[in-house]
Amino acid sequence: MDDLASAFLGTVVESALREGDDRDDELHHEPGADPAQKARSLRRGLIKAASLQDMLLEKLLHQMIPVEDGSDGNPHIQVPDGADDVAAAFAERPGFTVTAMSNNFRRFNARIGVVFQFQAKALRVLSWRRPSHTLSLLAVYTFICLDPYLLCALPLALALFGILVPSFVARHPAPVAEPDRVRNLGYSPRGPPLAPARTVKPVKELSRDFFRNMGDLQNVMEDFSVAHDKIIALVVPKTNFSDEALSSAIFVLLSAGCALMTIAAHLLPWRFLALAAGWAGICSGHPAVGRLLTQTKTQYLSTGTDTDKALTTAEDAFNSWVRSDIILDEAPETREVEIFELQRLVGGDSPTTTSTTTTSTTTSGEWEAWLFSPSPYDPLSAPRIAGQRPRGTRFFEDVLPPEGWQWSEKKWALDLWSREWVEERIITGVEVETEGERWVYDIYNEHEREARDGGLAAGELNGTPVRGGHRPGANVSWEEGEEGVGRRGEWRRRRWVRMVKRRNVTATG
Repeated sequence: MDDLASAFLGTVVESALREGDDRDDELHHEPGADPAQKARSLRRGLIKAASLQDMLLEKLLHQMIPVEDGSDGNPHIQVPDGADDVAAAFAERPGFTVTAMSNNFRRFNARIGVVFQFQAKALRVLSWRRPSHTLSLLAVYTFICLDPYLLCALPLALALFGILVPSFVARHPAPVAEPDRVRNLGYSPRGPPLAPARTVKPVKELSRDFFRNMGDLQNVMEDFSVAHDKIIALVVPKTNFSDEALSSAIFVLLSAGCALMTIAAHLLPWRFLALAAGWAGICSGHPAVGRLLTQTKTQYLSTGTDTDKALTTAEDAFNSWVRSDIILDEAPETREVEIFELQRLVGGDSPTTTSTTTTSTTTSGEWEAWLFSPSPYDPLSAPRIAGQRPRGTRFFEDVLPPEGWQWSEKKWALDLWSREWVEERIITGVEVETEGERWVYDIYNEHEREARDGGLAAGELNGTPVRGGHRPGANVSWEEGEEGVGRRGEWRRRRWVRMVKRRNVTATG
């Protein structure tokens, strides 16, 4: 398959290149061909080659990447598990294709220039290239800090002076003074418009602005990747509990800070703090302040001895506090788990009460080891009422501890207090054995037996729903039976317990 795809790809590319060469030869030998026509032909060839490459890549991706079935029969839609409420929103979105990806990227790159222009203007203002603009920004910021209600008028002011006024000035431009004309009479907004309305158009593909946007987008992606990696390297090792003492200390500090802020947050002068922080941040970008900070750093922090000593002292104090006050419980947590051994009556209608062992044979049948189940499968359990068979494993050795736990004891222990776990679960319709092997038997129900033998489910008899196989009107008691009294049913179970402890995972990632 790979050789066939490679051969097909090579053939198509070779034919495309040959077609482009033939077209170029025709243009070169054609006497009336001009450079503009050559450029248009070259552009059409590049676009055709790009579309052909997209089609080939899409076909190759469909061959290499398995596509999972989505909702509504669309093989390209992948709905996350547990997101049934947003399945309709996913169904309305198209799947991934190379052609759509390429087309959307070209459209996005042709329209993203306005964002980079805003970024460039913001950096120009913050870098004090025009002090009047930066001081105007500081004035607006000061008014908003002193009176936060002005923040509601800020979007309206931006719409007025940032969109409408420049659009009106572009529609009614000021006259330009020229030497061969009369003296300029000044600007007047009255009268009919002198210029067409300003519109925002996407840049043309393969133009200089298009490639400038691609370069800016490339740099933004690099800046985001660098910032993301630095934040991850700084924050994640301290907060992912790879070092549990350090992460616990940070948790304690953040909890204390959260409790303190909920009580004393209203006492802090937030307006003046925001004002001071904003002025400090913007003034730090002034060239004079930058030179002063550089000189100060060179003068006092050239060797780095004092700074390193202070940082080392602070770090040692923090680590000492972590080691002394943050005490981790090294002993793993232990819990008790349970499993129920189920046995089923085979080869009889109802046994008598003379059988107490697993292998003994009664007058009516024999108890056969069935499986080990996490539930007792009592007569009123949901699987029993629904007519489902118990679930579990056939052998003791196949019983596994819960995920994240491991066995702390070598063997299972039989629970000798069978009456207690029966009473805790409020199980009825059973006979509890308080001596011997501590089996808990079902009380015999002839209607349940008839339903099973007739091929009906245990919870349904002649179309009439039955709780635990008891048809309304049948004279069967589901109260707790006394040991050695009455006839026993089809199932019996006993409880085994074992201790587990938390598994210590030392590897990260």
